[in-house]
Amino acid sequence: MPAARLAPSRRLVYRTRAWSTGVELMVTDPSCLVGATTILHDEIERMDLLASRFRAHSEISRVNRGAGSEVRVSAGFVELMAVADRVARATGGAVDPTVGAALCRLGYDRDFAAIADGVVGELPSPAPVAGWRSVEIDVVAGTVTIPPGAALDLGATAKALTADRVADAVARRLGCGVLVSLGGDVAVAGSPPPEGFSVGVGTHWSETDPPVAVSIRSGGLATSGISARSWRLGRSVVHHLLDPMTGLPVAPCWSTVAVAASSCVDANAASTAAVVKGASAVSWLESLGLSARLVAVDGSVSLAAGWPDDDAVTGPESGASR
Repeated sequence: MPAARLAPSRRLVYRTRAWSTGVELMVTDPSCLVGATTILHDEIERMDLLASRFRAHSEISRVNRGAGSEVRVSAGFVELMAVADRVARATGGAVDPTVGAALCRLGYDRDFAAIADGVVGELPSPAPVAGWRSVEIDVVAGTVTIPPGAALDLGATAKALTADRVADAVARRLGCGVLVSLGGDVAVAGSPPPEGFSVGVGTHWSETDPPVAVSIRSGGLATSGISARSWRLGRSVVHHLLDPMTGLPVAPCWSTVAVAASSCVDANAASTAAVVKGASAVSWLESLGLSARLVAVDGSVSLAAGWPDDDAVTGPESGASR
């Protein structure tokens, strides 16, 4: 996943961990860092209470336990579901919020740190997920209904939305430039440094020497891939990016896909959908005008919609802009 960094003379970075991944917060004004970290932690906690499948009293857990019946939820959860619905529509269902039950069948029914070393079980038979169209969201009544046996997983939107919300809040309340990276889901807001924020694009957020770096000044950048969250299920190696038509991990075509967009939510939606879409991803991204870098499982690189050649952006302080 992307690894973000500032030039050493402007390195005002706070690092922590959440959701079994690394978190980085960068600001352009040192006096804003403490306030920015408070906003970060408040927003992460808020989203955790809304969208953590592994927190018994979260709203998503209540909805999943109430599958088959109408469940009253907060305005914040309605907003989150509206984002998930928009993303599902925009990606033609490639990014589907009803993959929760399928993930559980693969052993991903607890925090990732608890399954990273593998779980006991066998690869289940293919079975389509309930599908995003089966979810009923009543904005006026404040209720969500999912079919019996279905379960939501909002990992494809909740983390990216948190990055967008933190970046927007820091810039708006504190008046500084800010970059937020949640496990590589990157959002930028406010006034960036003159050269922009340099973001390394690799295969994992913690990669110390990513092969490519780009500079972003606004919006979002996200990388999705099949290696960052993979584990062994019995004798099979599985990962968290599922094909909604089979409920199983997508067949490997792209190792990683990095996309730049107007928001982190849109970037992550497109990068995740591209992995799911496989060979048709490049033409799909081109049709949307989304700049992207796609690395195939054999290591070959494809570029879409004006993403610069690797030779032009290699190195942590590249001046290429997004």
